[in-house]
Amino acid sequence: MREVSSKRRLIPAIVAASAIVSLVVAAIMVVEQALPAAPSPRHEDSRVQGSAHVKCAENEPLAQELLSGSVWTMCWRVDASRGLVLEDVHFTPAGDEPVLVLAELSIGQLEVPYDTGLRNTEDITTQGFGGSHIMTLTEPECLGERLETYVPKIGDGSMGGGGQDRAVLCREVVDGGIAYRSGDTTRTEVARSTDLRLSTISKVGWYEYVSQYTFGGDGSIRSDLGATGDLSPEDYGDDPAHGWPVGPGDTDYATSHSHNAVWRVHWALGGQGGQVVEQYDAAPTGEVGPRAPLVEGGLTRIPREGTAKAADRRWWRVVNPAVLNTDQHPISYQIELGATTPFQLTQDHQHTGGADGGGDSDDGYALAFTEADDCQLYATANKDGSCGAGVLDFAQDEAELSDVVTWVAVGFHHVARDEDQSPMEMHWQGFTLTPRDLTAQRVDPPSAREDVNGKPADTH
Repeated sequence: MREVSSKRRLIPAIVAASAIVSLVVAAIMVVEQALPAAPSPRHEDSRVQGSAHVKCAENEPLAQELLSGSVWTMCWRVDASRGLVLEDVHFTPAGDEPVLVLAELSIGQLEVPYDTGLRNTEDITTQGFGGSHIMTLTEPECLGERLETYVPKIGDGSMGGGGQDRAVLCREVVDGGIAYRSGDTTRTEVARSTDLRLSTISKVGWYEYVSQYTFGGDGSIRSDLGATGDLSPEDYGDDPAHGWPVGPGDTDYATSHSHNAVWRVHWALGGQGGQVVEQYDAAPTGEVGPRAPLVEGGLTRIPREGTAKAADRRWWRVVNPAVLNTDQHPISYQIELGATTPFQLTQDHQHTGGADGGGDSDDGYALAFTEADDCQLYATANKDGSCGAGVLDFAQDEAELSDVVTWVAVGFHHVARDEDQSPMEMHWQGFTLTPRDLTAQRVDPPSAREDVNGKPADTH
C-alpha cells in the first residue's frame, strides 16, 4: 500500500510568539493575495511548480498556494451545457506530495419547477450554463483575476457561428477566517486561512446563476450555486397557496418554485479507480449513561450503484483503501450536504410512476453513486440516451463501484419576498467535500503542536 509522505513545512511569518502579531501578519498576507495586482515572486513560483504535474487540454492549469502552505492545482474549461468544468483536481498538503482528488467536478442538472405545476425548466440541458449564456466578467463581479477562454457563440461551436476569447472565470484568493485557535495558560496558537475561489456567471431566462467552487487550505472543496437576477414576470398569480404577495397590499403573488440542483463529482482519490463508498450512521441505543444518552455509530459499505437519502447523523465518504496516511489510515473525503430541501426531479417522478399515483412519490435521493461513464453526464435529460436518460437509469444495473461518480442533489424552495425586487438578493445552495484522514495531522500545525498525534501526553 502506498503512503502519503509525512514531510511538512513550517508556515513562514504566521506562527509567532504573540497571537496579535500572528493576526496582523496573516491579515496583511490575505490582503496582498486578494488584490488583482501581479502576485509576489513566492506565489508566482508556487503556481509554476504546482502546475508542473498537470497537463490540460484547454487553458493553462490553475495552481495556487494558500496561507496554510498547501497548494491546489487543476484544469478548467467551459462546456456549452454544464458551464464551468474542473478536471484533474490535485491537493498538495504543506510539505507533502500532490494527491489527485477529483477527475472532474461540474453541475449535472438544474431543474426549476413552479408550484402551480404549469411550468418547469431544465436549465443545464435545455439552455446551458456555457456558450452565449456565460457572462463576460467585469470588476464588480470579480475583484481578483479574470481569466479568458474561447467561447463559441452558438452551442458548442460544432454548428459554426464563430466565437471569441472572453473573460468568464473569476479567480480570487479570499480570507477564509480563523483557521484555528487553541490556548492554554502559557501560549495561544492562532492563525487565519485563505481560500482559492473560482466562479462564473450564467444568465438563463430571468435568473442569473453564480457557479462557485471554494478550495480551502485544509483540503476542503465547497460547491455552491448562487441565484440572483429577477423574478419571472410570467409567473405571477393571485393564489396564496402557490405564491407570496410582492406588490402593494394583497396583490401580485409571485409563484413559489424550486431550484433543484444536482452536481456530478467524478472521484479519483489517490488515483482513478479502486474507490470504495461508505455510509456512516449513528443513533441512540435507548440506554442512558450517567450524564447523557448513549449513541452508537458505524460505517456500512455501499458496494454497488444506487441512491441514498439523507438522515440525522448520516454522512458518506469515498475511500481509497490502497493509499494510507502515516497513521496507516486509508485516505478519504466526506460528503456533507448541510441544509437542503428534499426533492424529486420531475423526470424521476415520472420514471418511478409517482406522477399519477402509480408509484412512490417520494423516491428522490440526496446522493447517488454510479460507475463512471463518459456518456452519463446529466442527472436527467441525459443527451446521449444510449446509456440512460438520467441517474435512475445509470444506477439500475447496480454495477460494482470502483471508478466512482457521486451525484449530489441539493434543493432550495424559493418563496419570494418583497426584498427580492429588484434585482433579487443572492440566495445559495451547495455542499462540502471534507478531507477525512487525508493527512495524519492537520496540514499546517503550529511548531509547538507538530508532535501532537493521537492522545496528547499528560501535562499535569
